[in-house]
Amino acid sequence: PSPLQVIVERYQKERTLPPLTRTKFLVAEDLPLAHFASALRSRLCLASSQTFYLLLDNKALPGVAMTMQELYQASKDEDGFLYLTYASQEMFG
Repeated sequence: PSPLQVIVERYQKERTLPPLTRTKFLVAEDLPLAHFASALRSRLCLASSQTFYLLLDNKALPGVAMTMQELYQASKDEDGFLYLTYASQEMFG
């Protein structure tokens, strides 16, 4: 199986979380979203007290138990990429 193409961008109004140095990722199909989020957390160098959320279409919170393949099939863009946005909790409040 070929890896999935995922682009992860920072929410445009985000002020707390740092930007990622790399936004394009090749991700294994069977990887749970929770593991991908953990890898992103490491790349962002977040403290254990900091929270971040992954969003689809800047509004929907995907289930962390979903595999990347399930998420990709449900939400991929016409260009073949899966777009995710990350944001801190403050954007909801």
